Amino acid sequence: MDAKVRLFVDQPLGMGQAVAVGPEQANYLFAVMRLPVGANVLLFNGQDGEWIASVEDAGKKRGLLRCVSQARPQLLPPDLWLVFSPVKKDRTNFIVEKAVELGVRRVIPVQTRFTNSERWRQDKQVAHAVEAAEQCGATFVPEIADIQTLDRLLSGWNENRVLFWADETLSREAAGIMPELAAHTRSAILIGPEGGFSDEEKAKLRALSFIRPMRLGPRILRAETAAIAAIVLWQQNFGDWR
Repeated sequence: MDAKVRLFVDQPLGMGQAVAVGPEQANYLFAVMRLPVGANVLLFNGQDGEWIASVEDAGKKRGLLRCVSQARPQLLPPDLWLVFSPVKKDRTNFIVEKAVELGVRRVIPVQTRFTNSERWRQDKQVAHAVEAAEQCGATFVPEIADIQTLDRLLSGWNENRVLFWADETLSREAAGIMPELAAHTRSAILIGPEGGFSDEEKAKLRALSFIRPMRLGPRILRAETAAIAAIVLWQQNFGDWR
């Protein structure tokens, strides 16, 4: 059963399950993609895996799909969170999209002393995450949290979750951190703002027992590059890339 379109739906999926689509998705499926009755669509909801569904009704403002078989079981990414300071709009979008593609469970934006970005739009970033999951074949869409201050994040942190801090000042000699933490599967990665963390923020981070500094090579990386590099390193050491 060939299906050229893949769609996220916020509805249960299962054998014989009917899935109603509203005006926006109906317009995409039947006006933009021109799918006729009987065409197949791949559906996922982040919980029930990926399903092949057949178009039963293709209206201008609504439609009806019905699940006919499961294409893939549900696959969760490793229990990794990405914590980062938002940057300019397009680069923040890029970070969220790549976090979905590379496999994270949760995305948390933080406001730091030197955060320099436009207002965080949680709804817009949820839409970017959904679109990225649709395009890359993921069956899971990470939670996109609302923005909070770094102080609030750290004060409420569960110390059973290791927080890897991408510290650009870390020397090569002090960077032998990753191998000794191979048993830690609940982790998060912290990426700072374009101007780096303030001295006060760095002192606070270094004083916390759950923080582990992480070296990303000898060069200073842009925030979006650092996020990708850090996720890749973690996935190779502890995640589902091993």
